[in-house]
Amino acid sequence: MAMTERVKQILSWYGSDSPGTLANLYRLLNTGRLAGTGKLVILPVDQGFEHGPARSFAPNPAGYDPEYHAQLAVDAGCNAYAAPLGFIEAVAAKYAGQIPLILKVNNSDSLSKTGGAPCSALTGSVKEAVRLGCAAVGYTIYPGSDARNSQLQDLRDLTQEAKAHGLVVVTWSYPRGSGVSKEGETAVDIAAYAAQIAAQMGSHIIMVKPPKELVEHPEAKKVYEKYQIPIKTLSERVRHVVQSAFNGRRIVIFSGGEAKGSDEVLAEIKGIADGGGFGSIMGRNAFQRPRGEAIKLLGDAMKIYGAP
Repeated sequence: MAMTERVKQILSWYGSDSPGTLANLYRLLNTGRLAGTGKLVILPVDQGFEHGPARSFAPNPAGYDPEYHAQLAVDAGCNAYAAPLGFIEAVAAKYAGQIPLILKVNNSDSLSKTGGAPCSALTGSVKEAVRLGCAAVGYTIYPGSDARNSQLQDLRDLTQEAKAHGLVVVTWSYPRGSGVSKEGETAVDIAAYAAQIAAQMGSHIIMVKPPKELVEHPEAKKVYEKYQIPIKTLSERVRHVVQSAFNGRRIVIFSGGEAKGSDEVLAEIKGIADGGGFGSIMGRNAFQRPRGEAIKLLGDAMKIYGAP
């Protein structure tokens, strides 16, 4: 496919990157039904690691098979498929070249009851991503966690290595920990801050949760009120979060979160699209549905983002 003006514009924002990284970013932006639009819909399946197999796959038992998810991403026309090492190893050879792969290099489980600072373990590497033909590596940080400094150091090292090997860096920036309240994890000021941190760390693609109409920090609230920053609607809040990632010069996409009804999912995606969001990462809301329903929902989401 010839490079569109929109993709050319987006690539121009990453002028310090190598041709290898730009080529992989081009792959992500030019795969699937949204190819050339500058928008992305990515299928992530790390929930088996994060939440356990029954909670993740029992609603649609076909999902216990790693190949199910890769094929779903291909058939639905997603831009990429993201998963931890085991799931990627299980499909990389069969699906080589069919869809860009994102190796999620850190993960956590939900078995520990000891509490403490939220922090994921390194479960993959840049070397393994290169071996498996991945276009990108993914890493989760928890701004607000008491363990944030070690997470940011790991992300810095990972980013440096990934860029040296021509890979794209995708950062899940999910505030969590003692620095924010549970409700504040999705506050608009916190989501914007999370996007800014990921951008400052050198991430190419940033994933945050859809922001709610709440300002968490008192000092931030004074600024939002003084300058009358519009946050009433989801589209206004999304626009503010995207603005916070270098005035929209970094790709910011939004997670879908826990499973919900199709109408609710699509209404949220419309708000993201209207606010200038670059797309969605849709996991449980896709693969926990029967295959036909999942493909339809992903397709409807892509139409909102401009797919033909």
